[in-house]
Amino acid sequence: MVKIYSKYKEIKNNIKNKIKQKYESLAILDRYILSGLTNVFILGVIVFTSIIFASETFTQLIKQISLYGIPFHIAFMMIILNLPQVFVLTIPISTLFAVVMTINDLSLKSEVTIFKACGISIARVAKPIFCFAFVMTILSFMINEFVVPMASVQSKSLAIYSLEQKHIPENKMNFTLKDLNKDGQLKRLFYAQWCKNKTLNNVTIVDISNPKNIQIIQAKKGATSDYGWVFDDGVIYTISKDGKIFNTSFFETSDVKFGIGDVNELVKESTNEYNFFKLMKYIKKEKPKLEKKLKLEYEINLFDKLALPLTTMALALIGIPLAITPVRVRYNRGFLFSIIIIFIYYVIRAFSLNLGTTGTIHPLLAAWLPVIIISIIGGILFYKKAYKI
Repeated sequence: MVKIYSKYKEIKNNIKNKIKQKYESLAILDRYILSGLTNVFILGVIVFTSIIFASETFTQLIKQISLYGIPFHIAFMMIILNLPQVFVLTIPISTLFAVVMTINDLSLKSEVTIFKACGISIARVAKPIFCFAFVMTILSFMINEFVVPMASVQSKSLAIYSLEQKHIPENKMNFTLKDLNKDGQLKRLFYAQWCKNKTLNNVTIVDISNPKNIQIIQAKKGATSDYGWVFDDGVIYTISKDGKIFNTSFFETSDVKFGIGDVNELVKESTNEYNFFKLMKYIKKEKPKLEKKLKLEYEINLFDKLALPLTTMALALIGIPLAITPVRVRYNRGFLFSIIIIFIYYVIRAFSLNLGTTGTIHPLLAAWLPVIIISIIGGILFYKKAYKI
């Protein structure tokens, strides 16, 4: 009886040690794959973010400096605050790039073949990859929900501050300011006796922006606000083009929206900058008032806020089987596959969103169609690679 018990204990310990060894080896495998994914992912984020910054954001930076007269350091900060929107786009692309390059590298080194020989299936190798893609999906959603709206508000505040402060000289006497339109033509001419603490004293403004009449404003004080200019103790003369005075009105305090068109053009809030729940409430509240085309566009944006982060999972699913290189192929084709998949995805996405905007398909389907197509194709290819073969 004692011999049987001791034999049983020995067998139990052997099984326990083998399970422990296998678990440790699999844990090492997970860390090995995740390490490769992380390194390539960081590289992908840097590369793709730089490309988008160079092609779109840098142009916007130059426009803000030249068109609105925003100082370089403020315009640069606004660009930095817009980077979270870029990250939402680059995370799925970078995840695909990391998956394809990592698996392709393992395949070229025959490590995938070694895994199979050791009884480790493709499905098991894919587990840490799907975990990584899931974490990136959550990260993308969180950035889009919380970071992007907050950064947009800060960017808007910087733009308003810059437009409020531009061309207002401190402690200067008897000076004039010119307000020009986009074509360089004079809209308004400001004259102030002196300026102190960003407040103009004894101000006269000639406003010729309206083609029908001319307005002359005279006030003791004038200062900028979030919505234009605030003048105290003054009078407004409205004069026709032939010199006749239409109206004269006196005021203690008056708000005049000079330059607000520039501010609205520069910092107007887009529905793309709303988070999911804010946009959902906005659509529900404004739905009866919205035009059909605008309503479709807002609904597509709403559903896309869920679909875009989940694109990360879909791209990882299709990337794994395509990255596994046949034995006879001895070159790295991962980068080429990444570019092709990204191109196909964005073609499908552009086509789907256009169909949704025109009302041809439902907004929900318009936002989710690219994810569905990529997931179906990826699921079929993954099943063939992981199970059927």
